[in-house]
Amino acid sequence: MVRPNEEVEALLREYADLVLITGGDAFKARAYEKAARAIGGHHADISKLDAEGLREIPNVGRSIADKVIQYLQTGRMPAVEEVRSKVPAGVRQLMAIPTLGPRKAMALYEDLHISSVPELLDALHEERLRDLKGFGPKTEENILHGIGLMQAAGDRVPINAAMDVAEEIVAELSVLSGCESCTYAGSLRRMRETIGDVDVLVAAGRSAPFMDAFTRLPGTAEVMAHGMKKTSIRTTKGLQIDLRVVPPDSWGAGLQYFTGSKAHNIRIREMAVHRKLKLSEYGLFHAESGKKIVSQSEEEIYARLGLPWIPPTLREDRGEIAAGLRGALPALVTEADIRGDLHTHTDLTDGLAPLDEMVEAAARRGLRYYAITDHAPNLSMQRMTDEKVLAQRERVRELDGRHRNMRLLHGTELNIDPDGHVDWPQEFLRDFDLCVASVHSHFNQGRDALTRRLVTACENPEVNIIGHPTTRLLGKRPGLDMDLDVVFAACARTGTALEINAHPDRLDLSDEHILRAKRYGVKFAVNTDAHAPLHLTYLRYGVGTAQRGWLTADDVINTWPLPRLRRFLAKRGSAGTPSSP
Repeated sequence: MVRPNEEVEALLREYADLVLITGGDAFKARAYEKAARAIGGHHADISKLDAEGLREIPNVGRSIADKVIQYLQTGRMPAVEEVRSKVPAGVRQLMAIPTLGPRKAMALYEDLHISSVPELLDALHEERLRDLKGFGPKTEENILHGIGLMQAAGDRVPINAAMDVAEEIVAELSVLSGCESCTYAGSLRRMRETIGDVDVLVAAGRSAPFMDAFTRLPGTAEVMAHGMKKTSIRTTKGLQIDLRVVPPDSWGAGLQYFTGSKAHNIRIREMAVHRKLKLSEYGLFHAESGKKIVSQSEEEIYARLGLPWIPPTLREDRGEIAAGLRGALPALVTEADIRGDLHTHTDLTDGLAPLDEMVEAAARRGLRYYAITDHAPNLSMQRMTDEKVLAQRERVRELDGRHRNMRLLHGTELNIDPDGHVDWPQEFLRDFDLCVASVHSHFNQGRDALTRRLVTACENPEVNIIGHPTTRLLGKRPGLDMDLDVVFAACARTGTALEINAHPDRLDLSDEHILRAKRYGVKFAVNTDAHAPLHLTYLRYGVGTAQRGWLTADDVINTWPLPRLRRFLAKRGSAGTPSSP
């Protein structure tokens, strides 16, 4: 159920970490990291490629291609196993802690004999880490943050990993004889950013054929329960999948019930009780007579309770029921509303595909406009120069118009320095179609300094969008500690859009932050931050997050027609004063 690309990506990333731990060449580790990213983002299934095909993937040389072929043929990568054997299991456990690098993990093991998270917590509380070189109060604070992130994540997986599995299972079960409906439900249908387990629902007259087929699906590691109403499996990657089969005439009630959330369903059941009704996964019934009233569709269920159909992404008991009762539910933005992508990369910096391939992929997705925003020079590892970016602009202008229905925009992703300034002077920036500005370093500044940093960037008249605004990486890095309300107010005042970064590792801004920012009148841009053609498909997760933040199409600047978007991007001029789009 997991793409071979992802399996190999994980192995190569682990190998890169292990090389660093064992004192290996940092350049070698970096080469394996780059290859891992390239393979994970490659559009084709690598198990169908030979060595020559693998070497055509950027950053995959002969040695790495040979290792990948060996793994695909045997299920083993001896080079990884060899270096893995040199690193104690306890160190590998410590490496899983976000914010704790491989070398620090090894130092903890060698100097303090720490080989587990509980032992590390004891050492932190006893302040024993402070005697180690390179460790201090700030390091302790970061490690505690990392442990908290890891514990909060628990067994949850990113939404894209759960979605891939769920859609594969739905496709397998939908073609079985007797299946009248099949879909995923639960937190995945609500587009939560991480998923604990996947709920799949089938409508059919007989459950046994579906339960039996479910337990035989590829990638099943364990059958946890096998019944007529519910069967649960655990995949080889540790994800729990629950299958429930309901009668066809109970489909709507079942879908509503198993979509949740728990808090939303409690409110809905309370409304039913006040109307002398009873709601279950089988239907809406008269409480006294037990007669079924409605059950076949969610719309019928909600209508009988005096409500419009409530989109799953809003079902979190955050005011959606009250809004429904007064006819004030928003017309949520949809993926079909998105006209363009305003934050993407090519192999000129850290992307995995050349400009032409990214443009072709965007055109295939039916976008009406598409922005190339490679990194600016202050992110020195990307080796950007004025000459390179100007040459790229010329190529973008040449390609613009090749696809009659899609216009190209030439932009850049600027780096917000510790003082809030960005890479190029304003005179140089004015010739870009748009500028995204993001924080890429100095994450541990104080709260006031970080707040001023973001506000200063917003006040730059050439900055149009703040990219991945809190810099969080789900389960790996917490968001910046800044006064978000001050930042949101600055965005509204200066006409700077906030990005909803659709990459499943980020989903930044989060839905809760979107709800807060929207109250200030901020506009948003749902972007993929794509580094490969495959990443353009991540748009769905950004849109799901935007929906959870109650956004309409008018709130999102890349749903607008290009003339309106251009007015927004140019509206501030040198004074930095916003005007109406």
